[in-house]
Amino acid sequence: MVAPVTGRTVSSTGRDTHQAQSRLSRPLQDSGSLSQFPRSDLTPVIGREYTGLQITDILNSGDSDRIIQDLAVTVSQRGVVFLRNQDVTPAQMRIFTEHLSRLSGSPESSTLHIHPLTEEGSELGDQISVISSAKQRKGGGLTHQLNDVSRFASVGWHSDISFEPVPSDYAMLKIHELPLTGGDTLWASGYEVYDRLSPSFAALLEGLSATHDARFFHDEAARLGNPLRKGVRGSPLNFGDSLTAIHPVIRTNPVTGWKSVYVNRGFTRRINEVTKDESDVILQYLFNLLTQNHDAQVRFKWNKNDVAIWDNRSTWHTATYDYSETRTGDRVCSLGESPYYDPQSKSRRQALAEED
Repeated sequence: MVAPVTGRTVSSTGRDTHQAQSRLSRPLQDSGSLSQFPRSDLTPVIGREYTGLQITDILNSGDSDRIIQDLAVTVSQRGVVFLRNQDVTPAQMRIFTEHLSRLSGSPESSTLHIHPLTEEGSELGDQISVISSAKQRKGGGLTHQLNDVSRFASVGWHSDISFEPVPSDYAMLKIHELPLTGGDTLWASGYEVYDRLSPSFAALLEGLSATHDARFFHDEAARLGNPLRKGVRGSPLNFGDSLTAIHPVIRTNPVTGWKSVYVNRGFTRRINEVTKDESDVILQYLFNLLTQNHDAQVRFKWNKNDVAIWDNRSTWHTATYDYSETRTGDRVCSLGESPYYDPQSKSRRQALAEED
């Protein structure tokens, strides 16, 4: 299933041979290794929770590669998977996420991401992002934007590190300290938002690209008193301090072969092939499709030591900042392929209808 993609050009599939390409020659299929574990789909379109599935047991299994690959397929199809009460350590999270990305066809040049705001010499290592309410109160990350730019919580919706030329494929978050109430996280399906576009409008968007920009991290680094990480951040294409990238508005997920809308409030600033006025109208409409359709979303209430694993190519997420107590967790992001659009890819609804 995992093999180098060959003979593909920008004109036929949207892939640039100078970019980091997925090693998948076709979408992956679920082999059924997870069928022994009870599961519950939390909504019709996004989210699945497994019972009795421990990441440490998967890592120690003699069949770990097959199980991890099946989990990657499940995460990419369902958008986000939840695992309760995990005893996994940050070091094990790094190992597991590396395997998840590799077994789902990530380029050899892609490893785990180093966030531009990660402190050098961090106790947990460069590749662990500490999600900390104490840090956020100092102005770190998108929380600062939320407080200073908008009073609408929906401004926090984003896909992880889409400002990098090679953004995240998968992310894993473990929450180990919680407020008494609040602090939920929401995810939304980019597949479902694509399926709500009219065919003519979808065809227009499939020919467009957008600029993703996180230059506000320069201000965050200064506020936090940490130098911005300008070296290689998990891919040889992710380096320097520009913190901007251009990606297709409609993206194909190589694991599923499905189309997804790939713009987000957190980082997407401009659609490039149209006027700014047209760009503003289009982006606002796409953001509205995301934020105003609760039936394309799933909301997760954390318990201590719960883990979420999601596909950043085809989902958005946002934290709920409705608490005053401490909330902390550890996050690992792997890097996938350079985003691309394949004209031969299908929508989620179309693919599932053909399977039926």
